[in-house]
Amino acid sequence: MCHPAWGRALTAAVRLKDLARLRRVRDRIDREYAQPLNVEALARGVHMSAGHLSRQFRLAYGESPYAYLMTRRIERAMALLRRGDLSVTEVCFAVGCSSLGTFSTRFTELVGMPPSDYQRRAAGVVAGLPSCVAKQVTRPVRSRVSAVAEPQPA
Repeated sequence: MCHPAWGRALTAAVRLKDLARLRRVRDRIDREYAQPLNVEALARGVHMSAGHLSRQFRLAYGESPYAYLMTRRIERAMALLRRGDLSVTEVCFAVGCSSLGTFSTRFTELVGMPPSDYQRRAAGVVAGLPSCVAKQVTRPVRSRVSAVAEPQPA
C-alpha cells in the first residue's frame, strides 16, 4: 500500500508538467500567431489531447487557446492598423486570419469598434506617442470570466 503523500507528490508533478506544456503552447501562439494554428495541432505539439489542452489552458489562463490566439492576432492587427499603410484586408491576412468577416467580428468584440473605424481614429489618438506606450494604451481587453466561481458571502 502506498503512502498518501506519494499520491499528492505524483499529482503535483503531473500538474507541474502540464503547466510547462501550457507555457510552451502559449509561447508558440505568441511566436506563430500569423501561422495557421488550431487546437489539435497545438495539442499534438505537447502530446496532449485537444480537449485536455483546452480545459487546462482555460484553467491556467482564463481563456481558451483559440481565444488567446485571436487576442494575440488582434493586438498585432491594432499595431498594423495604427501604422496606416495597410488596408484592413491586408492586415487581416498579415495576422493569420483567413476570413475578413471573422476577423472583423473578433476585432469589434475585443476593441469595441470595427477595424476600419479603429484605423481612422487611432491615427490621431497615438500620434506622437512611442510605440511601446501606444501598445499599452490601446491593448485589447477581453472580458475574462473565472472558470471557478468565487465563494459568495452568506
